[in-house]
Amino acid sequence: MRVFIVYCHPSDDSFTKNMCDAFIKGITDSGNEYIISDLYKMDFNPNMTEKEYLRDAYYRNTPDVASDVLEEQEKINGSDAIAFIYPVFWTEAPAKLVGWFDRVWTYGFAYGDKTMKLLDKAIILCSAGNSIEHLEQFGLLDSMKKVMLGDRLFGRAKEMEFVVFDSTSRENELREKNWNMNLQKAYEKGNKLFLEE
Repeated sequence: MRVFIVYCHPSDDSFTKNMCDAFIKGITDSGNEYIISDLYKMDFNPNMTEKEYLRDAYYRNTPDVASDVLEEQEKINGSDAIAFIYPVFWTEAPAKLVGWFDRVWTYGFAYGDKTMKLLDKAIILCSAGNSIEHLEQFGLLDSMKKVMLGDRLFGRAKEMEFVVFDSTSRENELREKNWNMNLQKAYEKGNKLFLEE
């Protein structure tokens, strides 16, 4: 089984990078495989052009989809599951990942007469500086889930999971205290990804 990882973080010196590495180790240790799009390393262009906007806005299923978008779509259709790994910026994914959805979720692929396969599983692994309690108290966690699971991934995977690794900002004392436990959790999510169906 194969998982396509869409990874989005601007720094290799981050908890999110370590979380991604632990998740990948879990996947490979379970005998499965992965492919990854590291959006920052790829310098993925998140900006939708006017041509792309007009194509999708007028529901045109034309073949003139950009090559970088087609590559991402092929990675999706060549996989059994998809994982999004990113830090939470202002209750949202980084702009580069939001732009990835803007461009890759094209008409005729992700909606309309879609050619995107129904994936077995979609999993979101995100790191948040705030605590879960804070995110819940202000309704932020629910908003994050609604956007990712209820809009971007709705109807595109048989099973979906949203996992938050909280209190991971550098000034939070829980970051170091929970470091190993969180990386073990990320490892287990990768190791059991195809067992939890």
